[in-house]
Amino acid sequence: LLTSGSEKAQAEAAAALLNLAFRNADNAVAIAKAGAIPPLVRLLTSGSEEAQGNAAAVLSILACRNADNAVAIAKAGAIPPLVELLISGSKKAQAKAAGALWN
Repeated sequence: LLTSGSEKAQAEAAAALLNLAFRNADNAVAIAKAGAIPPLVRLLTSGSEEAQGNAAAVLSILACRNADNAVAIAKAGAIPPLVELLISGSKKAQAKAAGALWN
């Protein structure tokens, strides 16, 4: 759903991953190992405003207190689109992008 679903489905898939990763380090590791980082990075530039914000939030949670995930997120090319969201995204997306960059 992150890569081939409708814009609404992509946003909801990212939100589901956010719910799974929130306050659960094991799930955050499993999500990253399952290959979710590259599609989440793509959503930062190709998804709807909601999907972009949700993707930034998931990346923030995945990177939080997990250096391996943080490195994988950076290697997947997340920094430029997160900076772009920080500059020109909605207020909500800007806040989530800032959180992802912080982590």
